[in-house]
Amino acid sequence: MNVAWTRILLLLTCVAARSGFAAEPAQWPRWRGPADNGFAPAGPYPVELGPDQNVVWKIELEGHGCSTPVVWDERIYVTSESQKEDAVLAFDWSGKKLWETRLGAHRAGKHRNGSGSNPSAVVDGQRIYVYYKSGRLAALDLSGKELWQQNIHTRFGKDTLYWDLGTSPVVTAENVVIALMQHGNSTLAAFDKRTGELSWSVPRNFETPVEGDHSYATPIVVQHHGHEAILVWGAERLSLHKAIDGSTLWSCSGFNPDGRRNWVAVASFVVVGDTAVVPYGRGSRLAGIRLGGTGDVTSTHRLWTREDAGSFVPTPCSDGKQVVVVRDKGEVQAVDPRSGKTLWSGQLPKSSSKYYASPLLVGDTLYASREDGKLMVASIGEDFRILAENDMQERLVASPVALGGRLLIRGEKHLWAFERTRS
Repeated sequence: MNVAWTRILLLLTCVAARSGFAAEPAQWPRWRGPADNGFAPAGPYPVELGPDQNVVWKIELEGHGCSTPVVWDERIYVTSESQKEDAVLAFDWSGKKLWETRLGAHRAGKHRNGSGSNPSAVVDGQRIYVYYKSGRLAALDLSGKELWQQNIHTRFGKDTLYWDLGTSPVVTAENVVIALMQHGNSTLAAFDKRTGELSWSVPRNFETPVEGDHSYATPIVVQHHGHEAILVWGAERLSLHKAIDGSTLWSCSGFNPDGRRNWVAVASFVVVGDTAVVPYGRGSRLAGIRLGGTGDVTSTHRLWTREDAGSFVPTPCSDGKQVVVVRDKGEVQAVDPRSGKTLWSGQLPKSSSKYYASPLLVGDTLYASREDGKLMVASIGEDFRILAENDMQERLVASPVALGGRLLIRGEKHLWAFERTRS
């Protein structure tokens, strides 16, 4: 091998070492990642981590917030409270703070695991879109300049949710979309990404038992016959809407046939191929719904129903072959998305504390945060086993993020970055 080729190979090796994997995209643009499934490919991620182990950097966050960080081109964006205002913070990959933009008066959370900054930001490479319990929906450019603001509550009516806002915004080619799902004034609304002007809004009000029309779930943008569509879960219905005008393509109901009270939708759903797997019934139920059809598809597109599985707060994750469900008390179960059959099961360490954060699947390794600050790492499959029980020493509610060999963990007080090579 000649000297020139040796230098090229050394250069490529250095680039790959810096990024973790040369072929992996450097984006985690929204709450559940680029595929909306809480999954990242296997890589050299740390198993054991904590305040003094495998730390690349840690940043103290001034205000309170429970949103998950998002990443675009190795820039990290986090929503939080700052000086009693709704704020967006940006950091580079080395942990250096790039900017902070405050947007107006903050409205505090009331649940012990909540905040006024629960929704995660979404970034499309040109703008960052953020949403807060105050009702504020805003867009910023990547340098932190505020471009526009709207207030969802002023436009569509006051917040009637029992607890803190949970749903995150989603983006289509033209719009940023919010699903406001509560009693009396539920609306699906789209705002022009460039100007913030209302593009369209459609009511989504249904008669349900008490609290059944409240939803904290986040929609998912999917393709329907070659066109963008928005899949929405709440008010005991899974429905698909045209991205161009919000009109309903189909709707599936039957999620509360006995009319039970307080069956609020907290966990979001996950899509695997042509199937949506929906947790409901306060963690007691799980259903598989085949995507497609027209009108009311309740009797034709429900593939299966489980009454012994489901999650109340954590949203399931999927590697495209199986759906991994972490229940509030740490029970873990993998189901086949088409049949609903159990593939394997396991148990995370039990405690009086619950698993609130949505889990992350990295290859065949599961990361699951408990509210008391314990981050569990497990090897999944029939030989399910606990690999580590890491104590972050502060409350954990946001979901972990895995990108480029680095884990980002947002705690109650800090934002952390971990790599396996650090000691």
